[in-house]
Amino acid sequence: MKFTAEQIAGILEGEIVGNPNAEVSTLSKIEEGAHGSLTFLSNPKYNNFIYTTEASVTIVNKSFIPEGKIATTLIKVDDAYGAFSKILEFYNQAKNNKVGIEIPCVIAESVKYGENFYLGSFSYIAENVIIGKNVKIHPNCFIDNNVIIGDYTTIYAGVKIHSETQIGKYCNIYAGTVIGADGFGFAPNSDGTFSKIPQIGNVIIEDNVDIGACTTIDRATMGSTIIRKGVKLDNQIQIAHNVEIGENTVIAAQTGVAGTTKIGKNCMIGGQVGIAGHLTIGNNVRIQAQSGVGKNIKDNEILQGSPAFGYSDYNKSYVHFKNLPKIVSEIQEFKKNN
Repeated sequence: MKFTAEQIAGILEGEIVGNPNAEVSTLSKIEEGAHGSLTFLSNPKYNNFIYTTEASVTIVNKSFIPEGKIATTLIKVDDAYGAFSKILEFYNQAKNNKVGIEIPCVIAESVKYGENFYLGSFSYIAENVIIGKNVKIHPNCFIDNNVIIGDYTTIYAGVKIHSETQIGKYCNIYAGTVIGADGFGFAPNSDGTFSKIPQIGNVIIEDNVDIGACTTIDRATMGSTIIRKGVKLDNQIQIAHNVEIGENTVIAAQTGVAGTTKIGKNCMIGGQVGIAGHLTIGNNVRIQAQSGVGKNIKDNEILQGSPAFGYSDYNKSYVHFKNLPKIVSEIQEFKKNN
């Protein structure tokens, strides 16, 4: 895909300084800019690269005034960083705007899908699946019976979505993710063995949710595991049966949430956090990386440690922990002299 400086300026409502017909077909960092690439300059720390970059077009702030000769065509905007982010989004949508059904695929006769549908090769869609418009399902995906997928959702390669799952609009589900597999439910027997508890619930994912690669979200034992609108999940996260995650909460990689725990709105949870089951985590909670949470958490708390406790208290305690050998030595010396 090629775009001219004039076309890009039109998208960004920017002002061109240089050649309006300069063409770009790729994106680059300003220090790595090559002919045919589009880059941006927003941080004054990188100003010197504007005079050496070989990028054909560079997005800059309106306040930028060159202090030497430049070869690149400039597009001046109010916010160069924000404008480049907008172009990244536009470029990504254009790149992924595939339409049609590739061969081989298996699609049940009862499947319904909207306009501009894309299905990558070696995918399987089972009975009674309903798919909205502008949905993109990439190769090697499995969509089980009675799944609903909302408009403008993209499902990347190798995703497995099990029966009865409901997915909203404008969601992104990245490669290797598994949604709606059985929750971890077993009942102990008197002889020490375990019997499987049937998992007959489902998973509900609301609008504007992003789910990173190789994340797993288990179906509920009964009822629903629910991911509310605007939630952002990183790669390799485990969400257990009957968990509910509130609106606009973000969770970093390798975090695990045990069954039936409810997490509130606008929370930020760091990587490798472990959250026990049957808990309630309030709204606006911040949990630092590698913390272990084993009790209910009120709104607006900031936690760290394992088991996690108040962030400020943790930092004060850690100062003493680092000095523990010295403190012990001083205590022993005091005992010896008294």
